[in-house]
Amino acid sequence: MNTTSRPRPRAILRLHFHPAERSEELYGQLLAVVDGISSRVEPQPADWSAYADLTGALAYWGRDVEGLVAVLRLRLLALHGVRCSAGAGPTRSIAAIAADITPPGSANVVGDTPYEIAALLRTKATSALPGIGPQTAKTLARYGITTIGDIADTPPATLQRILGTTAARQAYDRAHGIDERPVVPGAVPRSMSASHRFDRDELDLDRHHRRALGLVQDLGGRLRTGGEIAQALTLTLTYADRTQTTLTLTEPTAHTPALAANARQPLTGLGLQRARVRTIALRAERLRPVEDTVRQLTLDGRDDKLHRLETGLDKATARYGPGITGAAAAFPRAG
Repeated sequence: MNTTSRPRPRAILRLHFHPAERSEELYGQLLAVVDGISSRVEPQPADWSAYADLTGALAYWGRDVEGLVAVLRLRLLALHGVRCSAGAGPTRSIAAIAADITPPGSANVVGDTPYEIAALLRTKATSALPGIGPQTAKTLARYGITTIGDIADTPPATLQRILGTTAARQAYDRAHGIDERPVVPGAVPRSMSASHRFDRDELDLDRHHRRALGLVQDLGGRLRTGGEIAQALTLTLTYADRTQTTLTLTEPTAHTPALAANARQPLTGLGLQRARVRTIALRAERLRPVEDTVRQLTLDGRDDKLHRLETGLDKATARYGPGITGAAAAFPRAG
């Protein structure tokens, strides 16, 4: 008698949170709710989402995937008033695609049968497949490959000639519902924020820029004091509606000129000539130890001079208190 049993299929969940107001504290609280259902939770703070591996939790809770996802969604709503888009399936890719097409307050659970997987995947655009970016999608389209089903039907050798060996194998497998990537539990990457609320709705562009520079100097000093660097900077402007612009720095940094350059770019591009701004906030995200910094070599000493100036300003601030120093030149002018 053959006693070998079929391995239990994985149950991977992708959640997109849709709160009315976003804060680091709330995101941590939402993750804690998910962790109460399954200890295997992988935060994705950049887009306010998370992965969770429910495979082991199903037996513990005595529920199927649909039932456990329903319990989790109910807890998030009851405890924090937050709706979510939930997608679940046997792989990360399938869970991600299912979540992306699901509206807030709903869930989409995909089974592990070939029919259910094909029904989800085949008609979707190639760009819906995790790992296929806009440029790759354009490249595939030039060869008439516009859907995930087209990827699945294309011979692997042909895909290799178009995408290269590794990318082709990855795309071919995921188009067939194969994705062995695990959910990797981890803590939410640390962040640091600073904000300024105007006494009244502010129309003056110069005041917008001066206040943003002040926030940059505040963040830069705190990062350097703590021996940390930021990998990303989020700018949030609050006015009639809320606008959030996120960009990734070209290299990890804690230096005010680099932070200022990355803050000024979206602030200038938003076209605020007629905007009444009430609050400006900056958040340094995905903090790492300063030892992880990789600096580019330059042909002049300007960067070194600026960094030495920063060190002097930091010492003055530490001795005399915040607000005693400021470097207006740290905010580069538009060329």
